[in-house]
Order: sequence, then C-alpha cells, then structure tokens
Amino acid sequence: MSELIEYMQGLGERAKRAARVIANADTGIKNKALEAIAEEIKNQQAAILQANHLDRVAGKERGLDAALLDRLELNEERVLAMAEGLHQIASLPDPVGEISQINSRPSGIKVGQMRVPLGVIGIIYESRPNVTADAAALCLKSGNASILRGGSEAKHSNKAVANCIANGLEAVGLPAEVVQVVETTDRHAVGELITMEGFVDVIIPRGGKGLIERVTKDARVPVIKHLHGVCHVYIDDLADKEMAKSIAFNAKTQRYGTCNTMETLLVAEPIANDILPELAGLYAAENVELRGCERTCNILSDCVQAKEADWDEEYLAPILSIRVVDDMDAAMDHIHHHGSGHTESIVTTDYSKAMRFLREVDSSSVMVNASTRFADGFEYGLGGEIGISTNKLHARGPVGLVGLTTQKYIVLGEGHIRQ
Repeated sequence: MSELIEYMQGLGERAKRAARVIANADTGIKNKALEAIAEEIKNQQAAILQANHLDRVAGKERGLDAALLDRLELNEERVLAMAEGLHQIASLPDPVGEISQINSRPSGIKVGQMRVPLGVIGIIYESRPNVTADAAALCLKSGNASILRGGSEAKHSNKAVANCIANGLEAVGLPAEVVQVVETTDRHAVGELITMEGFVDVIIPRGGKGLIERVTKDARVPVIKHLHGVCHVYIDDLADKEMAKSIAFNAKTQRYGTCNTMETLLVAEPIANDILPELAGLYAAENVELRGCERTCNILSDCVQAKEADWDEEYLAPILSIRVVDDMDAAMDHIHHHGSGHTESIVTTDYSKAMRFLREVDSSSVMVNASTRFADGFEYGLGGEIGISTNKLHARGPVGLVGLTTQKYIVLGEGHIRQ
C-alpha cells in the first residue's frame, strides 16, 4: 500500500509542476500539441488496435456483457474518430486568458474578470478507451494538467493511446507529464486520487452509478458529476400533436443507453386519449416496453402498471414510464420529485407556458419543443464535452472547455491608491 501511495503522490507532484507549464502555454503551442497527438494516433493505429484486441479477449474471458464489450471495442473508424476529435478541439476558441466585464469604478481603477485553468484535473472513467484521448485533449486545450485513471478492462488500449499523447506533447516541447495515465490497476488508486487535495484541484468521474456514488461519497477534492439521467418530456395540452409524437419518439428511441435519453413521458390529461394510442403504436414497432400510471393503463391496454420505483429509474433500455398529469403544474411537480436534474423538455405552442417551464424547472438543461437527446456538448456547439454536470457549482450541463476553467478578478490601474 505504501508503494501505491508513493506512486500516486509522484503522479500528483509531476502533474502540479506540469500544470504551471501548460497554464502558461499559448494557444498555438496547445493546438500544435493536439495536432501532433492526432497524427501519432493515426500513425500508431495498428498498435492501438492490437492493444485493444488484448483487452477485448480478456474482457470476453472475464464475462463482460455485450454492451461493455461494445464500449471497449476500437476499430479503424473509431481510432480515426479519436484523431478527428483532437483536430476539432484544436479548432475551437481558447477560453484561457479571455477578459470580460471590464468596468470603470469611481476610484478610477478598472475591474474585470479573466478566465484561467482549474489546475490539475483527475478523471476516472470506465470501458471506453477513446475517453483517454478526449479527456486529455479537452484538459490540454483548457490549460490544465490531467491524471487519467481508466478501467482495468481497457488497460492495454489506454496505455497505447497514452504513448501517443506523450509523443505528441514532447514533439512540440511540452512536458509529457501534462497528461499522465495511471498505469496500476489496483482499485485503491482511485481512493488515493480522489483524496489528493494538495495535488488535484477537481475530480471528474465518468462511468456507472456505482463508481460515481463512491467518488462522490469518498472524495476530498471537489467533484464535477452527474449521478444518473432521469429525463422527462412533457406533452402539454396545447402541443402540436405531430411535433409531440416526433419528439417523444426520438427522445426515447434514437439511442437507449445514453444519459440524455427520455425515461419518463408526461402527458396532459386533455390530450392523452388522442395522442397516447398513436405513440404506443410507434413504440411497439421498436419493441419498447411501456409502464404507466392507472390513467395511462386505462388508455393503453398493453401497458404494464408502473411501480413507484419506475418514476426514479434510469432504464438505459427500451423501457418507458408514462404518467398522465392534470396540467403543467402537475408535470413540474413530478419532475421536481423524481427528476435527476439532467434534462427536461416541454412540447407546447403556448409561449407563456414555455417560458414558465424554462424558468421553473430546475435542471441543467431545459428545452422547449426539442428532443432531450440534444443535451450534448457537441450539439451545444462546445466541440465535445468532458461529461455532463448536474452540480450547481462550479459547472452545470455539458462541460466543455469553458467548464474546465474558472475566473479570477483583475484590476487595472495607473498608480491608483485607495483614499
């Protein structure tokens, strides 16, 4: 155990030193590093795929399920997508050093804010080796050093990608320690990382509910996270029916295993008899199991009676809970009691209701006449994300480059002294 602590402390010390270097690196150098890493990934594609093959063979022997094996798998297309993601991040505006809200004070000084990196970011994730490249790139562009701890199931893949990152950094004269991947598979490494207050400024967990619960409970370092995504679509009585059907269908069936997939559909009572049978037919064609309240089951004969636990469930599967509600206030009450603070959407033609929903629903993304599946960094124009945050501090919603920075006050004077 003492060896593990020494190893993790060493990572932290090196990351802290590297953080000063990357925080002061200009945009051009950071972009060159990202481009160099992208080229390394393309050049080392065969080595990355060979390493990934070792992980997938080991995963099958360990009995990983099909969904985990799919997340673990890399192929030529996915490797090229990793490289393309680095090019995209290089093309994004650099938030570091941006000055805003300059105001002249009666004393004569000028006060504003400057955007600066967070420092050292620890990222803990599972399965997907592409996260190694994505996370490293976003931290690098935002001027942060990073310590990445991937899952043991992807250890060979992560190491192969990490080698490309180190080579790319060194090619432009930046220290390889700007991005460090934890090489030990010892589970205690996570416990060390999340308590390294002297070295790590923020932790971002990406993975299953168990991982995020553990990190949130045990961390002594601030955590940016969302625990789960119980997302809602509310179909108002003044909704355009065809629009409502399209949005409710897309929000559930476009992809099942994502945190921004709708898990509960709320329907205003005056429109329920008209729209639910048609929606049920659409869902039936996709083999979506429907679990409903009593009023829903009275309308849909094939609907299973929902249990109380269904309203809090993130299915990540072709299962949908449906509740018929009296009105928008009842819908918002349901969201307040059962939502996870991730994403909610209202479908309505009533402007006043739409504005009320936007103001009063307390989630990280709130939408009008749009599918919850848009709650994504790329779709929001962030060029990618490190994850979704349902925190209220420091970042909220998709966390891109700006979310990986903070602000400090700056004061501009010309010899001013306080009287």
